[in-house]
Amino acid sequence: MSALTDEDYAITASGRPLGALYAGNARAVIERGFRVIKSQNWIILVSGFFEPVFYLLSMGIGLGSLVGTVAGPDGTPISYAAYIAPALLAVSAMNGAIYDSTWNVFFKMHFGKLYQGMLYTSLGPLDIAMGEIFMALFRGFLYALGFTGVMGVMGLITTPWALLLVPASVMVAFGFASFGMAITSYMKTFQQMDLITFVMLPMFLFSATFYPLSVYPVPVQWIVQAFPLWHGVELMRQISIGSFSPATGVHLLYYAVMILVGVAFTTRRLRSLFLR
Repeated sequence: MSALTDEDYAITASGRPLGALYAGNARAVIERGFRVIKSQNWIILVSGFFEPVFYLLSMGIGLGSLVGTVAGPDGTPISYAAYIAPALLAVSAMNGAIYDSTWNVFFKMHFGKLYQGMLYTSLGPLDIAMGEIFMALFRGFLYALGFTGVMGVMGLITTPWALLLVPASVMVAFGFASFGMAITSYMKTFQQMDLITFVMLPMFLFSATFYPLSVYPVPVQWIVQAFPLWHGVELMRQISIGSFSPATGVHLLYYAVMILVGVAFTTRRLRSLFLR
């Protein structure tokens, strides 16, 4: 199946505010995604949820009994489990979004040839990008909802502000999903896809997930603070105890910019790949 030409797009794009980029029908991509979910094994869908839960149980309870209390975002002593739980919630949202926007997209792009077929209809690259990102957000939402429930069962939710953890998790997932799809478009082999894990693992370990940022030398702190996951971790910690500061706005702004840039990046990549 050959790529679409400019003439093909000119025909299908007449009368659209955004021309060939957007048909206003991302819903079609989303509906297809939900039909696939209904027919697939739900164990696969929720598998990424368990990793951060296991970390919380093993380190929050096991190691937490040795660590005792640590200083929370506002300096108030909290249990070690309460300290790492919001961070692991951010990790859970990231995992869900990254899986859907990378591995699933990789298969659809290189084996199923799904996007080429979609672009032979009235759909544009932005329709596909928004539809696929929404499905990644749905997975991140499920992970966040389940993990927040685990926190509640463990008695780690102590303020009504914790209700904001779920929408904040969706925002974190949105940031990662918007970039994940664009980055995957550069991958040609399964071996190259391992680079995503290579980046995610150190980001997970070094984004102050299990210990404060202050343990690092100052130059390393600046590097860590550039990580998107660090901003998600800090945002979740502040929400979990209802302690807000100007830094909260910085974390939110970071993800707002990440989302806008990521969506534009993904749309441009899809167009460059399939519009010749």
